[in-house]
Amino acid sequence: MDAKIKAEILNQKDIQRIVTRLAHEILEKNRGVDNLVIIGIHTRGAYLAQRISAKIQEIEKAKVPTGFLDITLYRDDFRTRLKQPSVEVTNIPFGIDGKNIVLVDDVLYTGRTVRAALDALMDFGRPARIYLAVLVDRGHRELPIRPDFVGKNIPTSLGEEVRVQLSEVDGTDRVLLVEIPEDEV
Repeated sequence: MDAKIKAEILNQKDIQRIVTRLAHEILEKNRGVDNLVIIGIHTRGAYLAQRISAKIQEIEKAKVPTGFLDITLYRDDFRTRLKQPSVEVTNIPFGIDGKNIVLVDDVLYTGRTVRAALDALMDFGRPARIYLAVLVDRGHRELPIRPDFVGKNIPTSLGEEVRVQLSEVDGTDRVLLVEIPEDEV
């Protein structure tokens, strides 16, 4: 994909500040860590979930159970769009029945990834509540899904894409706004 970088929207320090703020907002809304678990959507949502969980542990001096969810097989475009799907490991080593889950993803766009994650979570049990935390909300929803915790709202056009880069995967922490070539929109 030949995309042109239009802007760096967030840098490493911005992302660190957002993770800290999200951790505080989650603690405030949940009134502490009681009954709280964090589950990140692979790939970058899983790393953000780890960061948020570590920050909560730093703040509250209490460990929050943290897991990772692969939604590949739950996607509604699984057979039509994904030629060679990359299936990651789902690792939720705790029960979710009756828990307050914070579902974490990097970018919220159409809402379809979150819908697939909700379907996948229901195969693991019946949580008391599911909150949604995203690093970036770029708009253009196709489903009625709204995040509870947002790092940054970045309005985009359909010819633009938000790319999150995290050091665990990409070697750097930043969020880019890129222009997609017209033939790929």
